[in-house]
Amino acid sequence: MAWQVWLTFLVAAILIALSPGAGAVQSMATGLTHGVRRGYWSIAGLETGLMLQLALVAVGLGAAVANSIVAFTAIKWIGVGYLGYLAVRQWRAAPVDLRAQISRAVDGGRRALLVRGFLVNATNPKSLVFFLAVLPQFVVPADPLLPQYLAIGATMIAVDLVVMGLYTGLSVRLVRWLNTPRQQTLLNRVFSGLFATAAVALSLVRRGPAAV
Repeated sequence: MAWQVWLTFLVAAILIALSPGAGAVQSMATGLTHGVRRGYWSIAGLETGLMLQLALVAVGLGAAVANSIVAFTAIKWIGVGYLGYLAVRQWRAAPVDLRAQISRAVDGGRRALLVRGFLVNATNPKSLVFFLAVLPQFVVPADPLLPQYLAIGATMIAVDLVVMGLYTGLSVRLVRWLNTPRQQTLLNRVFSGLFATAAVALSLVRRGPAAV
């Protein structure tokens, strides 16, 4: 991949990562309740889901899913349902001592954070549609494909790790202002609304031109 092409893709990857979505909401919600260090378990899950999406596109399965009404609809509604579950879970979350919770290491929760992050990205067919629509603009069919996909994947993961880490760190800064149960409840409701909004947005996703 020529460096000029890579720089263009880097800019696109940064803009995509910065745009608010389910991954950003998940990162902020996890950072708020678990802290930056443990929040990276959720981010690792998000990146694993992202790599799965890219791998599916690289081997051609992404096109098959995007072109199959049944498969596309099934994955989409699984994602909508999971985001809806997260919205309800956040809405019903009880106020806790956030400073104590962030400083407490709970080993048993790391796997749950990893799986939660993975499911947020893995069940989002919008990523498949995006990859199918955007990646062909940066891939040269005449050149070896594996190095190009590796460069694209490494760039996206690196950018997303940084951006999701920023979202996680931003939420941790909110902890100092959450001194009362009422404030915590209000913020939980805000995040619940954001998850619900992401679910509604995902439910409206349709197969784009690249998926026809």
